[in-house]
Amino acid sequence: METEKKPILEMRGITKRFPGVVANDHVDLELFPGEVLALLGENGAGKSSLMNVLAGLYRPDEGAIFIRGEKVQIDSPRDARNLGIGMVHQNFMVVDTMTVAENIILGLTEVSMIPDMGKISDRIREISSHYNLKVDPSAYIWQLGVGEQQRVEILKQIYRGAEILILDEPTAVLTPQESEELNNILRQMTSEGKAAIFITHKMEEVIAFSDWVRVLQHGKLVTVKRTSETNPQELARLMVGREVLFRIDKAPAEPKDVILEVENVDANDEKGMPALKGFSLQVRQGEIVGIAGVAGNGQRELTEVITGLHPVLNGSIKINGKDMTNRSPLAIIRSGVSHIPSDRIAMGVVGDMSVANNLVMKGYRRKPITHGGLLDPRRILDFARRMIDSFKIATPTPDTHVKFLSGGNIQKTILAREIDSCGGVLVAAYPSRGLDVGATEAVRNEMVRQRDKGSGVLLVSEDLDELLSVADRIVVMFEGQSMGELSSADAEVEMLGLMMSGVSKKKAEKEYYGSDHATGV
Repeated sequence: METEKKPILEMRGITKRFPGVVANDHVDLELFPGEVLALLGENGAGKSSLMNVLAGLYRPDEGAIFIRGEKVQIDSPRDARNLGIGMVHQNFMVVDTMTVAENIILGLTEVSMIPDMGKISDRIREISSHYNLKVDPSAYIWQLGVGEQQRVEILKQIYRGAEILILDEPTAVLTPQESEELNNILRQMTSEGKAAIFITHKMEEVIAFSDWVRVLQHGKLVTVKRTSETNPQELARLMVGREVLFRIDKAPAEPKDVILEVENVDANDEKGMPALKGFSLQVRQGEIVGIAGVAGNGQRELTEVITGLHPVLNGSIKINGKDMTNRSPLAIIRSGVSHIPSDRIAMGVVGDMSVANNLVMKGYRRKPITHGGLLDPRRILDFARRMIDSFKIATPTPDTHVKFLSGGNIQKTILAREIDSCGGVLVAAYPSRGLDVGATEAVRNEMVRQRDKGSGVLLVSEDLDELLSVADRIVVMFEGQSMGELSSADAEVEMLGLMMSGVSKKKAEKEYYGSDHATGV
């Protein structure tokens, strides 16, 4: 008779409170050896808080954690590591100027003062080969692509003995091919009795990666299902409490005059290395142009040279036909450009300011927010309440410091401010990153509404489904250059994936479709 499988992890009655918010409300969770659990929920549902409790970053106010049937106390990340728990964060915890091997052993107290790097590198190569992680221990982090950096993070956790791996939005910065590789790595790990929990907002990944699904709503566990017994539509409905359309109903674009023109632009990154190399682009009124590419291939520099945050070495930026190359951010704003930045914490908000004050950052110089040269607190509050209601920002009050919101609600705050202030050009970098399916649907529809109002939208995204459904044209970037442009109606995910890995459009067509298509026969 087969013995009943026992859980490797149990979380019972976990409660975590923050000022004005109950992030987790008596949540139960079970994880079994050899399985992958998907943790779903709307923004602010408590997913990250629950995993931060497990990883030792937060202490629960109530509840207990059991590992292999034994009650444990997790007061720090070191406690979690000693219990075989490792977390790969959405924002990778690596040091760019150190090697892969140095990053993997960083902070380990059991490593001697003068570590044997040769022996450590051999062990890393052994793990890397076993899990097909393909990482050179002697490479510096700054030399690696985003997908490779994620492998370093996974290697780090395996090297440190992780039996339970937590992944927060693991495919947000990966190509489709790299996402498939990640799935294979997880399957290899679980085949050896390890287990994984991953947080995601991508329903297709839940179906492809996981064995079980748990759904949180407002900090409470509301659903536990076998993945094989559900589907993306049901999961989306369970998360947001209504039916969610996985398509965008939009009329064909009716592009008019060129409103944004980037011509032969060169720019360096923060290390002085070339980030944009003769890059050119046009966006017209009434269209959405998508930028596809793995993070780190010049997308951030592109959005920042357009918005006046990064110097242009050569080439020009024109807005509405006027040369705005290397003009100040304020001059760019006054020319009608709104910017949803890729780094919402560092560039999108001021954490120690209230939600209300963050929302009026673009309008505080003008009436009615300013009257007689003085800010009007009542009008600021009225404006903030309208934005909070319109964009469904989950905040205890408009006066709450924005740093206390969930990542998704911080993103909604930025979206509300930038969309409200848009004067013709919207530069949106990963606008739906970290948002739940309901909020993602709303953001994508808003992009289309801005287009239909006559704005030109530049949409930077690593989510190819988003680009295919929202954009009218897609330009693929690799190492600061354009690999080519495709109509979203004709583009294929596999083709885009090839171009994102550095294959030109012509070569990608030949590889994907065959020589007849590539030569136009």
